[in-house]
Amino acid sequence: MKQPNFLVGLDIGTTKICAIVGQLNEHKKIDILGIGKTESSGVMRGVVFNIEKTVLAIREAVAEAEANSGQKIQSVHVGIAGQHIKSLQHRGIITREDGEVEINKLDIERLIEDMHKLVLPPGEKIIHVLPQEFIVDNEPGIQDPIGMCGIRLEANFHIITGQITAVNNISKCIAKAGLQISGLILEPIASSESVLSLDEKEAGVALVDIGGGTTDIAIFQDGIIRHTAVIPLGGNIITDDIKEGCTVMRNQAELLKIKFGSALALETQANEIVSIPGLKGREPKEISVNNLANIVQARMEEILEHVYYEIKSSGYEKKLIGGIIVTGGGAQLKHLSQLVEYVTGIDTRIGYPNEHNGNDSIDEIKNPMYSTGIGLVLKGFQEKEEENQPKSKTREKSWIENMLNKGTEIFKDEDVDIE
Repeated sequence: MKQPNFLVGLDIGTTKICAIVGQLNEHKKIDILGIGKTESSGVMRGVVFNIEKTVLAIREAVAEAEANSGQKIQSVHVGIAGQHIKSLQHRGIITREDGEVEINKLDIERLIEDMHKLVLPPGEKIIHVLPQEFIVDNEPGIQDPIGMCGIRLEANFHIITGQITAVNNISKCIAKAGLQISGLILEPIASSESVLSLDEKEAGVALVDIGGGTTDIAIFQDGIIRHTAVIPLGGNIITDDIKEGCTVMRNQAELLKIKFGSALALETQANEIVSIPGLKGREPKEISVNNLANIVQARMEEILEHVYYEIKSSGYEKKLIGGIIVTGGGAQLKHLSQLVEYVTGIDTRIGYPNEHNGNDSIDEIKNPMYSTGIGLVLKGFQEKEEENQPKSKTREKSWIENMLNKGTEIFKDEDVDIE
């Protein structure tokens, strides 16, 4: 059976569920063939809490993506986020039998497999094992040891863990929607693929992805991921503040945030007023744009304080030559980059997912809210390329791949209770 030449990224977010169909062109860029987007009502702070609602939304988004792209979707690369995501640093060591034989991929794979055997707290499992740097016979700072000779091979690893139940719920949703999971990828890692350039990763950069329910952080330096974190605050909490502060309906609060919201109250006119329709039979309500900006700024400053704390605790605050890059749906807020610079004192720009897009991509996709979805497609093609590379021995499937495949089989025809 011929393999399709396209891949699908499925971003299961708190605000939206988005399916993006991408194809690799001859210039190694991604042409976006179509997208499908629907409102997400079964996800809270990046974690699935209502399986049936999430399944319906996934089916709707995938059907729209199929109609727009003209492709039949059977498998997807899925993002994972949420407060349960944790990261830790660990060092692995192996002793090789013959120091005269060159280090090869099998040695690297042995180190990675050893990391999957780490003892973790109950209910947690490893999602990603990311090598940072290698040490060969006490010689540090080696990024690629393949081809070198040595007896003792060590590596520093960045290990990302998550709750088994959160992964299981995603697996159930995908299976009940009639799809297969090709890969599970941490969302800030996916976003970094679509937004950051290789130079920025080399120089040192902090990616801040502000979504509806979470704010994801990924810090790179010397081309290596150094720190990841998920903060359980996002754009939805700003909407809730507007709803309470301005005493309006939630859908009106969301529209106010998008159309008139500003992250800096000083940039608004003191006498500017927005009139919104009242409830049936009631007078229209007048909202001060300056008051609205004060509400937005207060909550956004709180989120950015958490972000700055993560940057400082990573130890790379003074090494971010590339500064901070803000992406995600929350990055569309007016004057946000100025507020980030004010809170952190670090140069900031808004990140658009155009870094690896081909000329044939649709214009709608050039929006920060699609960074994760496009990144999932990019990571999918990277994994596909790695799989196609010749290997002297097939690497055993990791725990996460085995579990997801089993989950697809178990839950495909089984009714699952809403959690």
